[in-house]
Amino acid sequence: MGFEYGLNSLWILVAGILVFFMQAGFALLEGGLSRQKNTVNILMKNFMDFGLGTIAYCLVGFGLMYGVDKFGFFGGDLFLNPLGYDTEGAFSPAVFFFFQLMFCAATATIVSGAVAERTKFSSYLIFSFIISAFIYPVGAHWIWGGGWLEQLGFMDFAGSTAVHSIGGWTAMMGAIIVGPRIGKFSKDGKVNAFAPSNIFMACLGFFILWLGWYGFNPGSELAFNEHVLYTAVSTTVAVGVGSVVALFTTWIRYKKPDIGISMNGALGALVGITAGCKFVDLGGAAIIGAVTSILVVFSVEFFDRVAKVDDPVGAISVHGVGGAIGTLCIGLFATRETELQGLFYGGGVKLLGIQFAGVLAIAAWSIITGGILFFVIKKVFGLRVSKEEEIMGLDIAEHAIEAYPEFVTKE
Repeated sequence: MGFEYGLNSLWILVAGILVFFMQAGFALLEGGLSRQKNTVNILMKNFMDFGLGTIAYCLVGFGLMYGVDKFGFFGGDLFLNPLGYDTEGAFSPAVFFFFQLMFCAATATIVSGAVAERTKFSSYLIFSFIISAFIYPVGAHWIWGGGWLEQLGFMDFAGSTAVHSIGGWTAMMGAIIVGPRIGKFSKDGKVNAFAPSNIFMACLGFFILWLGWYGFNPGSELAFNEHVLYTAVSTTVAVGVGSVVALFTTWIRYKKPDIGISMNGALGALVGITAGCKFVDLGGAAIIGAVTSILVVFSVEFFDRVAKVDDPVGAISVHGVGGAIGTLCIGLFATRETELQGLFYGGGVKLLGIQFAGVLAIAAWSIITGGILFFVIKKVFGLRVSKEEEIMGLDIAEHAIEAYPEFVTKE
């Protein structure tokens, strides 16, 4: 094992650990934004996303994603041994599997927040296993595993579409099919806001996610070189600008600087820059962060007030919409480390067209497969808890334990 092999493997391991720590960020963010009577339930779902994801991805998911390409749509080595994967001597196959597993688990976890507070735990476990075994690996194969989108020239460096949009659009179908929480929408069309249980917990989760992104984006280089350093900087610029723009957007729109919506806007900026963090200059990164954060803020409002889709944590907007916008922006701003330049850098519309096709294809894949999966689970196993259990809270109803036993539960 040479020095470069060892250094690359060590960096990918460290990056994978940072992405794993994002599970803690998701758990804290979703738990803090949910009502206190459902905190244990959301934590359990995040906990099991990783456990079930490990089993599913190891058994079949990795082979579907990175096995020998079949017809451009899936890997043909269903039970591919992760330790035998050919990395061409650049880094350890074991650490490559470890890193990719973290991405798989993150995709499943995105969905848990959108269906929070009213979904049966047992039914959610079925969903979590299948998205990790099939929905995510096949979609990601199209982009990273030699599939038809990669062959077309589609660009998604670290997963704005491959990870975040798959999670976001699947979350949308889950939220639609399970239906809104009791009392969320009044018969007269009024939208009732449910206060988060612990904004401190949610904010800590946001910062942990931000930290984990320094494994998510720079780690996707799969080597330790100057691109690792650049992607860390471009990611920081995007979220720094995005957080400020999100703050002032909420301040102007709602007359108060709202921390919850501001955090979602900043997370949208992180999701948005994930696709192009290696391919855009710092000016492009700043614009992507700003534009994505604004659109995510208004997307949260659209799904809440217009579409009447109850998404307690804004996962659809942050990951689905944010991922799509960020991926499309490559077609506008790509100027580094790529054959095709973005539209604003003299490259014409070819790359933008490819990016648009990929965004639509992954959205269609996620919406169709996610919709079928949630519909079948609903019909066969039941997807939603009873009215009495929902009012009681899933912590007591499904887990017989309270997250805050010393406090009186508030609606």
